[in-house]
Amino acid sequence: MHTRRFFPGRRRFLLQAAGGMAFFSLHSFHLEAKAEVKAGKRIGIIGLDTSHATAFTEAFNAAEPDPALRGYRVVAAYPRGSYNIESSYSRIPKYTARVREMGVEVVDSVEELLRKCDVVLLLTNDGHPHLEQAVQVMRKGYRLFIDKPLAGSLSEAIAIFRLAQRFGVPVFSSSSLRYTPVLQEIAAGSIGEVYGATTYGPCKLEPSHPDLFWYGIHAVEMLYTVMGMGCERVTRVHTDITDVAVGVWKGGRTGTFRGMRVGKYEFGGTAFGEKGNASLGGYPGYGPLLKQIAAFFESGVPPVSPEETLEIYTFMESADESRRRGGVPVAMKEVREEAEKKSEAIIRRY
Repeated sequence: MHTRRFFPGRRRFLLQAAGGMAFFSLHSFHLEAKAEVKAGKRIGIIGLDTSHATAFTEAFNAAEPDPALRGYRVVAAYPRGSYNIESSYSRIPKYTARVREMGVEVVDSVEELLRKCDVVLLLTNDGHPHLEQAVQVMRKGYRLFIDKPLAGSLSEAIAIFRLAQRFGVPVFSSSSLRYTPVLQEIAAGSIGEVYGATTYGPCKLEPSHPDLFWYGIHAVEMLYTVMGMGCERVTRVHTDITDVAVGVWKGGRTGTFRGMRVGKYEFGGTAFGEKGNASLGGYPGYGPLLKQIAAFFESGVPPVSPEETLEIYTFMESADESRRRGGVPVAMKEVREEAEKKSEAIIRRY
């Protein structure tokens, strides 16, 4: 279990957050919007420590939302996210005020939230509280989308999906970059069999998480979108400004992730295929991901399988292990088996 550390001034921060929660704008507080939400279409948000909370709410609660969002609307939110990452918890008052302006009721606990919604977006920016928060949701049987990072470790990520299976609750997690149109076209076969790929993107590090979990996840998910599952070993080169992780897939296919901490932050890459090569540039915004989330809430069928998501997180944790060992190749199977053992103790707690 992740240990919460006490920060000087935390009591003052919580009081400030409470003050922020008391703010709302009468001219934009859509009381009528709440009453119009159909049964089964009410979204609850856990975690107002990320800009995703406001961006997702703006889309679902728009005056004329995209029909592909299927009538789902955000009606309630529990603001508490990270207790330990200042860049996250310092944003809670601002984002709390913003979602209030969009007609969202802010509540004091996850338990209260679950009495007011039908499905849940777990958006807490810190991956460590996700397991505990997800279990509260899954025990009630609610369909659940978990934003990146899925968890604070591979063992916790495994525990989330194993517990979801035990409770009979579908869970979905994905980066929005997966739904870049060209990536989806390649995954559907536009260049035939993919022999290899290189992706790149920002890779800011957060000391409390495995290195690639915090932001590298986006370009790693791009890599898996075009390569698919089946990576066997990972080798990583790390410097202060760059990370490069090379995976070897079954059959000798190779996939390379390049994470950047200097220069222009953008996403891109190249896929090398049977019928030709393709550039992987472009960022689709949140719209395509939100459509997938709405479809998932409707059907209960995750568009990305738990096993693929867990392989992505195994790739990233294997890259960390390669760094710890001085950059030697690390077998994914070894890392996964060790994490499975650790997850058993976690699962027993629930």
